[in-house]
Amino acid sequence: MHEHGSGCAGHHGHDAADVAEEVMARAERLCRERDLQFTRLRRDVLHAVAAEGRPLGAYDIAERMSQPGRRVAPVSVYRALDFLTENGLVHRIASRNAFVPCAHDHGDGAGLVFMICRSCGGIDETTSPEIERQIDRTVAQSGFRPASRILEVEGECGACLGRQAESLG
Repeated sequence: MHEHGSGCAGHHGHDAADVAEEVMARAERLCRERDLQFTRLRRDVLHAVAAEGRPLGAYDIAERMSQPGRRVAPVSVYRALDFLTENGLVHRIASRNAFVPCAHDHGDGAGLVFMICRSCGGIDETTSPEIERQIDRTVAQSGFRPASRILEVEGECGACLGRQAESLG
């Protein structure tokens, strides 16, 4: 498995500000290369997700972006999130109905595995060619064409397991 730590919300050992900077730089570059409009709303939504350091839902994002006298509508946030998701700048964590930033390039259609810690809420993202090959075989046998291949695994991360072991010992 190849782990992509920098760019994953909640990844242990990575500062949210560093991740946000990486994510924003990648987004600017990608939009320029693909001749996509990186509007202020899209930029603000991406920055809100990247700066948080944990998964955020659309209503949380709208609340963070709103100011006295200037409310940001969740529907506008959802439209921006659709753009950001389609272009691989954020990933949706279905089990949390929340979004995390992505600061690295993996191939279009890459099978992603999110490891979600139930204790601290951290999320690590990885790709696994072995899992991708098995999913490809399984869906081919079924005559199914997937739109995405994202696997979410819940449990405890190494840091939390270490703390638990310390408290027992």
